[in-house]
Order: sequence, then C-alpha cells, then structure tokens
Amino acid sequence: MEQNSLLGVLKTLFKWKKQIFFTCLIAGVGAVIIALLLPVYYESTTVFLVASPDQAKPELLFGEAGNALEFYGQDEDIDRILTIAESKELNDYLVQRFNLYQHYEIDSTKLKAPYYVSLALSKHLNIKKTDKDAIELTIEDQDRELAAEMATSARLKIDDIAQRLIKDSQSKAISTYEADITNKESLITILSDTLARLRGRYNIYNADAQSETLSDQYSKAESSLASATSRLEALKTLSGVPRDTINMLQAKIKGMENQVALLKSKVGLLNEGLGQIISFDRQYAEATKSLGLDKERLKQYQAAYNSHIPSLILVEEAQVPVIKSRPQRKLLILGVVFVAFFFSIVGVLLIDFYRDVNWKEIINPK
Repeated sequence: MEQNSLLGVLKTLFKWKKQIFFTCLIAGVGAVIIALLLPVYYESTTVFLVASPDQAKPELLFGEAGNALEFYGQDEDIDRILTIAESKELNDYLVQRFNLYQHYEIDSTKLKAPYYVSLALSKHLNIKKTDKDAIELTIEDQDRELAAEMATSARLKIDDIAQRLIKDSQSKAISTYEADITNKESLITILSDTLARLRGRYNIYNADAQSETLSDQYSKAESSLASATSRLEALKTLSGVPRDTINMLQAKIKGMENQVALLKSKVGLLNEGLGQIISFDRQYAEATKSLGLDKERLKQYQAAYNSHIPSLILVEEAQVPVIKSRPQRKLLILGVVFVAFFFSIVGVLLIDFYRDVNWKEIINPK
C-alpha cells in the first residue's frame, strides 16, 4: 500500500510539514525559555593521592622492621579514604561550615531537614577513584568561589579525619606501653627488694666470684687440716718429741677444724641461696632489658604521634572555575527540538495511518 511505502511516508510528512515545523518551533522556544531560567552551576575539582599509613608506623619510620617504607597507599588505603569521604562526619562538617541549610534554602527546624540537606549536598558532591589510583573530589555550586572553597575544605577535612584515626591508634599504643612500663617498673622494684633481702640473708653479692673463692678456700683448708692431722699422728709415734710441740700442733689443728667448719657452713649457705638468687637475678635482668626496649618504643610512638604526617598527597588544588558546568543550553535546546521532531513525525504517521478507521464503531460497537 502507498501509506506503507517510503514514498507514502514522505508524502504524509510533506502534507503535515507546517504542523511539524510549528511543533518543533514551539518546543524550541519553550526550551530556550526554560534554558534561560535554569540556574548556572560551576564545578571545582581537587585531585589527590592517598599516602601510605606505613609512614606513621614507628617500626618502619625508624627503620627497625627491615622493610622499605611505602609512600603511596594501596587499594585498601584508597577504600578507607573513600569511606571517610562518604561519612556522616564530613557531611555534617560541610553543612555546618558553610551553613548549607540557608544556602540550599532548607528549613532547619523541620524534622527531615538533616535528610534533605544531606541529599542536596550529595547531588553537588562527587568523589571517585580515577583509573590512575588517585581520588578526584568535585563540588558543584552556583557560587564559583564557594565551590572552590568547599572542595578545598572537604579535602582538608578528609585528611584531618584520616590522621585522627591513625593518631587514635597510636594513642592507644602509647597508653598500652605506658601501662606496661608502669607494671614492669613495679616488678623490677619487687625483684630488686627480693634480691637485696636474699643477698643479705645468704651473704651472696657476687655468686660466681664467691662460689669460686669459697670452693678454693674450703678445698685448701681441708687439705691443710688433713696434712696437720697426719703430722700430729706421726709425731705421736716418735719418742723424744716435746710435749709443747704436740700441744701447739693440736691447738693449730683445732683452729683448722673451726675454719673448715666455718667454710663448710658458708658453702652450705651459698648453695642454699645460690639457686634463688640466680633465678631472681635473671628475672631482674630480663625485666630491665624489656623495660628499656619498651621505653625506647614508647619514645618512637610519641615522636610519630607528635609528627605531622599527612594522609593525602595533593596533586591538584581546587581552583575557582571560570567555565560553567551546566546547563549546556545549546545541547538542551537541540535535544528538546529533536525529541519534538521525532514524536511529531510518529504522531503524524499514526494519524495518517489510522485516518480511515471508524473509531465510533470501535468505541461503541452495536
């Protein structure tokens, strides 16, 4: 049929050309009016990289771990920053900092006001990870200077929150070390007092030296006593030995026996307390060494805590935009005219195709 052919379609469109033209004209004029009434928005963008949190770890910062220090964050670090950027804390900060209730004309006394102001902010705030593993933060606003200021403030606040999270972790570590140091100092005091008491009781002040000296003295004293006793026995068998000589030797042997008994007592006392003193002395040395390591580690954590280590590395500062981001009036007008043209063609073809249909019989069949 003619109406189903291309020629028929062109004939129909030519017949309705005025209607199509005026439809597109009206749509174009309406689009121009609407486009001119639409508010103008500007975008300000700041780009930054995520710094590695390893820079805040004392064991890596002071080169004790033996691993190379990473300067740029990995995927999990980027995800952490993106989570911070989407947090309620950043949202509330921007709302309060820039009085967005008034700026977005939202009544702050309404129950749902926080929801609506957050929704309005989310429409103008865009944070995304680029294909180069950087983070791009964009703020859109009708005030170009405000857009740049908000973008900069948002980046600084993200950095502040990220640093605070790291410092909170460091603060907990510092508190743990301080508590551990206090406990170890108390333990060292107890061990020191116990050692002093044991040394006084057993008269042991240098276990190795005293053990060696007493053993040597006891061995020599026993040897001298045995020699003197043998000499006395030999003299008793000889005739003509003066009685005074024997008595003098007996007195000397008696003194030697007392000396041997005293040395034996000291050796017994040494053996009794030696094990306890060695054990407590070892515990004291280990506790003192551990305390020194903890104090050194505490100094490192305090140094890292007091240092300013940024969590973000700025790549591009937010600038005051000079070109609007929307509306794109030309594209909007052309798009509306195209849509009007398309639907007017469809409408004309449908009207022409069904012009011979008796709609009354279809709607009100007998």
